[in-house]
Amino acid sequence: MSGAMTTQIIQVVIMVLAFIPAIVLHEVAHGYAAYKLGDPTAKNAGRLSLNPLKHIDPFGTVILPGCLIAMSVLGGGGGMLFGYAKPVPYNPRYFKNIRKGELIVGLVGPVTNLVLSLVGAAIAWGGISLYQMPALPAELGFYIWYFGTYFCTINLCLAFFNLIPIPPLDGSSIIAAFLSDKALRTYYKVQQYSMFFFLLIILVLPYFLHINIFGIYLDATAGNIAHFLLPI
Repeated sequence: MSGAMTTQIIQVVIMVLAFIPAIVLHEVAHGYAAYKLGDPTAKNAGRLSLNPLKHIDPFGTVILPGCLIAMSVLGGGGGMLFGYAKPVPYNPRYFKNIRKGELIVGLVGPVTNLVLSLVGAAIAWGGISLYQMPALPAELGFYIWYFGTYFCTINLCLAFFNLIPIPPLDGSSIIAAFLSDKALRTYYKVQQYSMFFFLLIILVLPYFLHINIFGIYLDATAGNIAHFLLPI
């Protein structure tokens, strides 16, 4: 096996190791927040676990990331791994204040990713420091820097992507906080079909507009913050 192939395999492994805790901790944060607000649904479903197997979504955790990894490998590396875990179930009827509860549970996921992005940035800076130590192998510092950089970036992307106020993304909880009782009941009925309309928006809209509006949005938010935080 060539050195370039070995490096590429290690980078893919690092991508997976950074991706899994980012999506798992995002979902566990949702479930834990709901639990603290009086909703035992996630706990009873075993979804407060840090075991990644409890959070696997066939498409979002396996198929989509697998396709992106394959595209990255065929393209010579450097691609972005993206996906999602199985959403944690919760029942807002347990909340004393449904609107406040929805807002807290919805936003705690992106906030968790933002905190994790700072952890990733610290790891990346640590990798740079190790890379500059002549007594240590340069590869050690490089791979630590690579993990920290990727962990920071993927968490920023997850945070800002989920803050888009479109159901079923977490940002839609902001909408629920301002709805009347009647509108909120309608919102919950429509929400069960939200994934179809969401996929329609992210796949069809860029096609007709001939512009990747979500990519531009993530570059302006997650991308700029990553450049500020990371030693790149």
